[in-house]
Order: sequence, then structure tokens, then C-alpha cells
Amino acid sequence: MKILTMGVEEEFVLVDRLTRAPVNRAPEVIRRAGRELGEQVQAEFFNAQVEICTRATAHRRDLGDELSRLRTVVGAAARDVRCLTVACGTPVLPPEEPLTVTDSDRYRLMARHFAPLVTRADGVARDDGLVCGCHVHVGTLDRGRALALAQHMRPWLPVLQALAGNSPFAGRRDTGYQSWRAVEHARWPTVGPTPDLDEAEYLAHVARLVGDGTLLDNRMVYWHARPSEHVPTLEIRVADANAELDTVVLLAILVRGLAATLLPRVDAAEPAPRVPRAHLLRAHRLAAAQGITGFGLDPVDGRKRPAAVLLDDLIALARPGLDATGDTEWAREQWRRIREDGGGAARQRAVLHRSGRFSAVVDALAAATMRG
Repeated sequence: MKILTMGVEEEFVLVDRLTRAPVNRAPEVIRRAGRELGEQVQAEFFNAQVEICTRATAHRRDLGDELSRLRTVVGAAARDVRCLTVACGTPVLPPEEPLTVTDSDRYRLMARHFAPLVTRADGVARDDGLVCGCHVHVGTLDRGRALALAQHMRPWLPVLQALAGNSPFAGRRDTGYQSWRAVEHARWPTVGPTPDLDEAEYLAHVARLVGDGTLLDNRMVYWHARPSEHVPTLEIRVADANAELDTVVLLAILVRGLAATLLPRVDAAEPAPRVPRAHLLRAHRLAAAQGITGFGLDPVDGRKRPAAVLLDDLIALARPGLDATGDTEWAREQWRRIREDGGGAARQRAVLHRSGRFSAVVDALAAATMRG
């Protein structure tokens, strides 16, 4: 079995060291961290966010080591400007100053073109627009194979989304969800399951979306699984940013293991499972609402089943890919750990229950982010 490479993009919220509220200090953090990291640290839509990008690797330990190094460098740069990096899907506390959009031509144009998604009626940026995800790339894949692989993988993506739920709070309130980021992010055009398209259909479809103004460019295709336009990979975009580094690595090796197991079916031209879009949307809604502690929809027959059992099924399906890279036992061990504590959202709620303070939740997330 061919060993696929994997890479991760992580988005972080920048919060003030004293107030723990989001702050617009990304330009200075990126300038300082960029001296060492170069283009591996980047701006995101808001100036209260930063993104780190790993290089492609075939090895789990190398991925973990690089994520740890990137987090450490960016965290040190943030401390220099009196803020902390926090890995969570949505900010726990609301900003105490208006959020500002990153000063680039593309982001300014996006802010104007999609103003209702970005700003309130009074022109101030919406507090609920700031979301942070964790994106996993697997490759090397050309666009056609990436699209075909996305069709085979998409029934299982709600299960991965449930595993990574880490945004129960937003603006000092409990949303009742495990992943509120998924709800907020879904307001943007094209966010959702990957359509059933071959390469020619994909190019024509995206051209129409750009031509009619639904999207600004092909980089705004926000499907849950999409062929990357800047590297030869399939990009999986269903996960919240997670503070625990081992959770991020687990997510990456499960994506890679599942892809490696299913890719021979793609190359043999086997048809992908025909899953109705309405079913996929419902599965993603359940994953956002209940995470691994509730129920999900079986990717095969559509029955409601415990999400934890579905994760067991995913690991079993991905086992050929996991075995090929020696990751099976480590994946099972990490899954047992997460299953016991309920995952990122449950850990956040446990901190609030113990302390009674949302600021303590931010502190716990910041500490866990830097422990990597």
C-alpha cells in the first residue's frame, strides 16, 4: 500500500493575556514568528487569528514534532505582544474591541462582497464571525483523484467532525453544541458536503460560481473535502481547532489511514457510496450538536447509532492504512483517552463546572495549546 503524505493547517485565536478576550494583534505576532517560520505562519481573515502550516510528512512523530515547534514559536511571539494563542473553534469570550479584517486586497474584497456575514448593520465586525478550524491535507493527489477520493470519504467525515468538536462556548455563553464553529462557518457559501463531480464538471461548476458572484475565486470553495488549489492534495475541512496536540495528530492519521484504505477503490474505478445530500447534512448537524458523546448516522445504512461506535467502525475501516504506517495501536490508545474524557468540548465544560469562570476555560485552552 502506498504511503500518503499528510500536513496540517491550524488556526488560533489571539487573546489578551489579562482580559482573555480576542485582540487584533496578528500582524505583529506574524512579523515576529515569521523571522523563524517564514510562510509557515500566516494571516487569517481577522487580525485576531493566526494560522500555522506544517510541511508534508509521511510520519506521525514528525508531524507531532513540527506542530509542537510551530506552536512554540508562535506562542512566544504572542507573549511578546501580551497575548496568548488559543486553539478552539470559537472564542470563549467576546472581544472587547471591534474585530478588524486583515489588511490584504483579497480579505478586504471578501469583507465588502460578503458584508452581511462579516459586519453588523452599524458597520462593526460581527463577533460571531471569528471561527478557527484544523484542516488536514493528504497527498500526493492530482485534482481528479482527489475529487474521486472525496466521494468515497464523505460519508465518514461527520464521524471525524464529531471526534474534533471543540467549540461549546461562544461569547461567554454555552451554545449547547459540541462544535458551534460548524454552525457559524456554515453561513459562508459552499460550506458543506462535496458535490459528486469529476474534474471537468468541477472546473465548470467553480467557474459558474465565480462568474455569478457566489464566490470570489476558486480558493473560496469551502466544501468539507476539496482538492487544494495550491498543493496537490485532498484537504479535509471538518474539524475544529483543538488544543491537545495528540488529538490533532490523531485526526491527521485517521484522515490519512482512511484515504489510503479507500484510494485503491478509487483507482479501481469502483463507484462511491450513493449517499443523499440531505442525509449527509443531517449527519453533520448531529456531529456538531452531539459530538462523540451522542448519536450519529451510520455512513452505510443511515441508522442512528452512538457516535463512539461509529468512530470504532471508522478505525476498523481505516486499519489497512493505519497498519501500513504503524499507527494502529497509537490511534486506538488516543481514541480510548478521548472516549473516556469526552473530547475537547467536554473538557471545556468540565473546566467551567469546576471554576465557574469562562476565563479559566481560556487559560486551560491556552496552556494545553502550548503544552504541544
